[in-house]
Amino acid sequence: MNSKTEASIHPDAVLESLLAKGGRSHRRENLRKVHEICRKQYASGSRDFTLPAIGRLAQEAGIIKARALYNAPSADYQGLLASWAAYAGPPTPKPTKTLASYEYLMRIPDPAIRSIMQSIITERDKLKAQLNTLKSNTHVTVDRRPLGVNISSATGSQPVLVLPGSSQLTDSQRDALKKAISPAYLEEQGWREGDRGEIFNDRGRIVLPISFATAIRRILGQ
Repeated sequence: MNSKTEASIHPDAVLESLLAKGGRSHRRENLRKVHEICRKQYASGSRDFTLPAIGRLAQEAGIIKARALYNAPSADYQGLLASWAAYAGPPTPKPTKTLASYEYLMRIPDPAIRSIMQSIITERDKLKAQLNTLKSNTHVTVDRRPLGVNISSATGSQPVLVLPGSSQLTDSQRDALKKAISPAYLEEQGWREGDRGEIFNDRGRIVLPISFATAIRRILGQ
């Protein structure tokens, strides 16, 4: 047990004090049953003694309706659950889940290509965040012009979008992306491209997701 558990009043003692208050036999029996549910919950390693969690278990066991635990007359049940929560200590923090995008990046052996793909993923996540912000507004105007675009127009003619050279990939970036999906490079790694742009390893497992190769070709304008 941890130090907090050792310093807490044991739930058995709390139950005895609640039973000593007397009252209807049905109430005392239900307190014992809920106490037993909490004991099993603790023995299983769970530290969740919230009203929703225990209420659901109590209702499934036919002891008491889950919503009844929220009522003022159920203060004794609430106190019993609180004693178990204090005795068990705080729940173990859930491990941080590794993003799938990061896992895919770590499968790319070439540092240069990995760096470029990381930049693309970062830009994608940024655009997703901006899109979510736009969705929260009722009326928005979306400018779908490419970043860095200029508008050039002559009198009486339709505007023309002009992409400056600064908005394009550098030669080294373009070469790195071409290499990432080239048959020679894939064969060298023991990989192959699937019909939907995914990349398989020599065991037939997907190491880079569907549309990976097609997305790069679109970026390259192929």
